[in-house]
Amino acid sequence: MGVRFERTLVRLAAAVVLGTSACLGGVSVLLAQTAEPALRLAVDNSVRTPENRQRDRYRHPAETLAFFGLKPEMTVIELWPGGGWYTEILAPYLAERGKLVVVDPKPRNPNARSPFLAKLAADPKTYGKVQAVMVDPSTEITFGPDNSADMVLTFRNIHNWVPAGYADKMYRAAFRVLKSGGVLGVEEHRAAPGVTDGVASSRSGYMPEDYVIKELEKAGFKFVGKSEVNANPKDTKNYAGGVWSLPPTLALGDKDREKYLAIGESDRMTLKFVKP
Repeated sequence: MGVRFERTLVRLAAAVVLGTSACLGGVSVLLAQTAEPALRLAVDNSVRTPENRQRDRYRHPAETLAFFGLKPEMTVIELWPGGGWYTEILAPYLAERGKLVVVDPKPRNPNARSPFLAKLAADPKTYGKVQAVMVDPSTEITFGPDNSADMVLTFRNIHNWVPAGYADKMYRAAFRVLKSGGVLGVEEHRAAPGVTDGVASSRSGYMPEDYVIKELEKAGFKFVGKSEVNANPKDTKNYAGGVWSLPPTLALGDKDREKYLAIGESDRMTLKFVKP
């Protein structure tokens, strides 16, 4: 077996672990994501709501988290968790050996109670070890002590941060809190090829992939790979209601509802960065 072929096999083996693509004989081969049994169990845990489980066919949580390199002993920070779709997986997975920190914006009304925090408080068996951090995006943001986290995760948030004007603050805070070699995992609605203006594009909910990569590189991160596990070629990205026309939001109500259900959830970039 020749040296070149042996090196190609090594690259292919590494790609299997990372869930990326490799090149064999000039042909790009997209390799399946792999997930350890403990991660599969976390995805299949009984705490997850039936509604959230239905989204797995679009969001591929086990494969996505495996691509990012999630391990049970890590300290992980989840940004803007929304209703806790990924928190339902991350909390039990990290409970025994790792640590999960969830970061949410402070409510504008100081007397308002966060539904997400109420969800955590209602199930201490599952979420009792989760640390919640509330931040004010109008100030400089801190997620935790510098160089203290192994991984920072954000799922479909950048398109909101950019028009709100604090995306750069989020990137800086993520960079500071990560250890050297720590991972930033990004999943985001992906704009059509050729779209370059990230600010304008964000109004539709879609972000240009190159723009996201460049902005995070400007913040100091090194881009190390991407996965197409959350790609959706059916998504034409040209809807009156933007990405919110698609499920699960279905912002246009009954108008063309069956069409949008047939498309499914959005086409998404899945990007992996490291802090040098």
